[in-house]
Amino acid sequence: MRFRHPDGSTVHLAYCTNVHPAEDLPGIHAQLTGFAARVRDLLGVDRLGIGLWLPHEAARSLITDAAELVRLRALLSRLGLEVVTLNGFPYRGFHDEVVKYRVYFPDWTSRERARYTLDLAEILARLLPDDVTEGTISTLPLTWRTEWTADSAATAMANVDAVAEGLRVLADRTGKLIRLGFEPEPGCVVETTAQAARLLRDVDRDHLGVCLDACHLAVGFEPAANAAELRLPIVKFQASCALESPPGSQAVLAAFDENRFLHQTRAASGAVDDLDAALAGALPTEETWRVHFHMPLHTTPPPPLTTTAPYLKELLRALLGGGSPLTRHVEVETYTWNVLPATPVDLAEGIAAELDWTRRELAILGLKEL
Repeated sequence: MRFRHPDGSTVHLAYCTNVHPAEDLPGIHAQLTGFAARVRDLLGVDRLGIGLWLPHEAARSLITDAAELVRLRALLSRLGLEVVTLNGFPYRGFHDEVVKYRVYFPDWTSRERARYTLDLAEILARLLPDDVTEGTISTLPLTWRTEWTADSAATAMANVDAVAEGLRVLADRTGKLIRLGFEPEPGCVVETTAQAARLLRDVDRDHLGVCLDACHLAVGFEPAANAAELRLPIVKFQASCALESPPGSQAVLAAFDENRFLHQTRAASGAVDDLDAALAGALPTEETWRVHFHMPLHTTPPPPLTTTAPYLKELLRALLGGGSPLTRHVEVETYTWNVLPATPVDLAEGIAAELDWTRRELAILGLKEL
């Protein structure tokens, strides 16, 4: 969906398709037909934005077979879907039985990550609507923190620079500007906005910046003002909510201790890599906990648990409520629907409800739906 900001610029709203477990092109076609098109119908819009996730193998297929890319673009057009952003964080297997730390690899110390990212950029340049000249890709925050050494830092930044050069060449060849955003996440080398500002200070800011995820920043208890004050381009904002447990109520979080995804957990005085460690006593129960478990934007879990939706609203206001938008791409990213400890819901209806919640928040900020 597209919105007109009060300054006249266009802001794009999409939902991220990494919620769907598809690893190949037939699976991607099926998710677009079976879910994304239905979400569009439920919202009653002519055009729905999707943040497409293309696993490595699917991306390679689109690069090596031009006809497949033509077919994908035609399918998107027929279904009333448009792509201005890609999620390039998970490389493959995002819905395997166990993902956990594997989602961070291959990381930015590897040529595989650089090649994958440039493949995505080439694909996105060809999928962008004819009237859109800028696309964005989100990627992991360099690597998980335990893999970071002086040597790996040098290798990673050399790969980052090589991708920036590839994006410059792509822009010259196609007229399409593709911008890459590194996504701060708890436990990674780039975890906070301050770390992003320090580690990415020398990057090519025409093509590189950050993708801010509201859930990740909330888990880190970052003030919303940090996002607005960040001296790096915010190429994309991911609208998401963390799970929050008030003091003394943490035992009920056991229902969210599932085995697929990593659920970094933070309190004011401590941090652990996964929820099971927190529940085993690694964090003080007299403090509020926030958990990296992406929760639906429009609902709250049964009390005493809640979500960081109020913080998400603060971030939306900080990034989009001023005289000009600090980002023009907003992506709803709740990929955990299939592991929520609740009665299963109709996935398309749930995604549509989240997008409707978000567009209402944008309207409050003065944005007009186009």
